[in-house]
Amino acid sequence: MNVGCRRWLVIAVFNLTGATLSGERDQLPAVLNLVVGNQSKEAAAMLAAGAVADARERELARAIVAMAAPPLSEQRVTELGKALEVLADGRDDLAAEAHYLRARLFQLHQSEPDWDRASAWYRMLAERQPENHWAQLGLVKLGLILLHAPGPDDATARISAAAALPPRIREAELRRDLHLQIAWAGLAWERPRAEVLRHLLAADEIGGLIGISGEDLVMQIAELSLREGQTAQARRYFERFLREFRTSPRNFNVRQRLAELELLEQGVRTP
Repeated sequence: MNVGCRRWLVIAVFNLTGATLSGERDQLPAVLNLVVGNQSKEAAAMLAAGAVADARERELARAIVAMAAPPLSEQRVTELGKALEVLADGRDDLAAEAHYLRARLFQLHQSEPDWDRASAWYRMLAERQPENHWAQLGLVKLGLILLHAPGPDDATARISAAAALPPRIREAELRRDLHLQIAWAGLAWERPRAEVLRHLLAADEIGGLIGISGEDLVMQIAELSLREGQTAQARRYFERFLREFRTSPRNFNVRQRLAELELLEQGVRTP
């Protein structure tokens, strides 16, 4: 099966972005399209009927189908973990994918998440196949664990640990997503505005956000810049908001902010 096609399928199963499938002779795309359509039982039936000839791909597909329909029994989690560990023993894309899914089992599918073992597997994959998509995606998931997993309430240490990961992520959209997660965590923890702005600006430089996500990003940068006293930057982003989001109900507030900026630039104090 085409590697890129399989890659999209699993991304879609695990709630990430992807594209439409077409033109594959193998039945694996059809099997996993059923999973994407919340038809895991039908997908499992196709696998049982011999829809996928290659043994490794078939075993990986079984794991994907099972993981797409939680909850899983402890016994099933153990079985899937063993199967994925066997599949992960290699250096090809399928092995990397299996390695990533093994970490996800530790993180999401056990009755008690094993954050340490999930982190260890993500780190191991990033060291073994650093340029592989699944290793890159694993670094994003590792960042989320560093930011949010139970542990010492040390925002500085958590932000610092997560902030070390984006330079290792070559895929721009994944790097952007981690910058956003770090920024949002920083906002929740009331970290210094300059620190939060660095990550928001890094995400904006990469671009690609659409709809409400893109709108939120531009507004957050504008507001934080204004509060940080970076009036020129605040003006650029408020004016950009009006250009790019002309139908947004926030436009009235943005125009008020621009009026406040005008007064500030004239040396007039605002309430």
